[in-house]
Amino acid sequence: MGDLLAARLQMAFSLGFHIIFACVGMAMPFLMAIAHWRYIKTGDAVYKDLSKAWSKGVAIFFATGAVSGTVLSFELGLLWPEFMEHAGPIFGMPFSLEGTAFFIEAIALGLFLYGWGKIPKWIHWSSGLVVGISGVASGILVVAANAWMNSPAGFDYDPVSNTYSNIDPIAAMFNPAWFTQALHMILAAFTATGFAVAGVHAFLLIRKPANRFHQQAMRIALLVGGIAAFLQPISGDLSAKDVAVRQPAKLAAMEAHFHTEEYAGLLIGGIPNEETGEVHYGIKIPGLLSFLAHGDFKQEVVGLDQIPKDEQPPIAVTHFAFQIMVGAGTFLMMVALLYFFAQRFRPRWLGHKNFLWLIALSTPLGMLAVEAGWTVTEVGRQPWIIHGIMRTKEAVTPMPGIQYSFYTVVVVYTLLAVLVSWLMKRQVQTLAQNYDSMDEEIDLNQKRVHTKTEAID
Repeated sequence: MGDLLAARLQMAFSLGFHIIFACVGMAMPFLMAIAHWRYIKTGDAVYKDLSKAWSKGVAIFFATGAVSGTVLSFELGLLWPEFMEHAGPIFGMPFSLEGTAFFIEAIALGLFLYGWGKIPKWIHWSSGLVVGISGVASGILVVAANAWMNSPAGFDYDPVSNTYSNIDPIAAMFNPAWFTQALHMILAAFTATGFAVAGVHAFLLIRKPANRFHQQAMRIALLVGGIAAFLQPISGDLSAKDVAVRQPAKLAAMEAHFHTEEYAGLLIGGIPNEETGEVHYGIKIPGLLSFLAHGDFKQEVVGLDQIPKDEQPPIAVTHFAFQIMVGAGTFLMMVALLYFFAQRFRPRWLGHKNFLWLIALSTPLGMLAVEAGWTVTEVGRQPWIIHGIMRTKEAVTPMPGIQYSFYTVVVVYTLLAVLVSWLMKRQVQTLAQNYDSMDEEIDLNQKRVHTKTEAID
């Protein structure tokens, strides 16, 4: 394994691990805040227990995300020193501000976890909301830095002397790609987290269908995840139009679009053959790619035939990742549509075992879509680390033996994943011991038996 491949794999593995915790950190506090708000408004203990249970999950993912995020920040300098030497002064501001948001999030989470019965209820609720707002702010700032790599701005570059001048950190942070990437990432985080949480509670409802704790938890999570899933195609359309202008090579790889043409068709599925420039087993919808890219069915879409070979991203990986992202996102949107229909017109469906299994089996799809989406973003930018300016191979460290660093990260992160999985499993298993409202199903059944006995008497 060469050093360049080892460095890329280590960065990909670290980011793929961390992004799960980043998504949960952005969305889960809002689920917690919604449950807490309902408790304040109704006094129903089930919402208080929900808020407390979810806050423990937030704490676990926050701690793990802090560790994995710190590793990523070190990896930028250790694996890509040439990149950081030039890029650090330009796009360093988002990372500095992200550190501030992180500290605010940590303080607010501490207030929420230990503030029960000690601070006024609305201040307590606000601290939980601040956790979510800070998490979203952190996500936006990190994505802004990544967007700069896709759409570099805020400096002048001289390729002859390889110098960067007239640096404007504000323009770099608010580069042309930051809004579309940040919007798409935030909605993805809420979709993925909402359906993951709903899936866990749906699985528990299969075993205890009358438990209000899991019923309300699933409904809150599906509400948040479902709304985000419906908004996601809008952000996807904005992103596609943006990529078509700034990174035509990435769009061509996403769609395995080998030949420049007008009235370009949108490809669904398919296996690209890079040698022949053909796609097998795919379905094309005529004109739709032109419309999605440019808002005009007849507009020309640049194909890979106009991109130099040494500037083309890996086509198969980018295409398959894009198809997985779109397929998983579309499926979750259809599940959300079914949920909203059942909520309004067929409430009994929500407790049916088939519906609960559908939600339970949807648990990993949102996170799968997130991972696939980031693969599209990062692999689709290759061979550039700064699009159009610095190639990835030019930025890698000259230090040998990077493959051993990669192996170490894989082992450590795997152990960390096992530990987090064990903690979350333990948290779910001890729900009935920690929260009185988990026994509500038993109480309701006892009341029904008592009512029937009185009626017989």
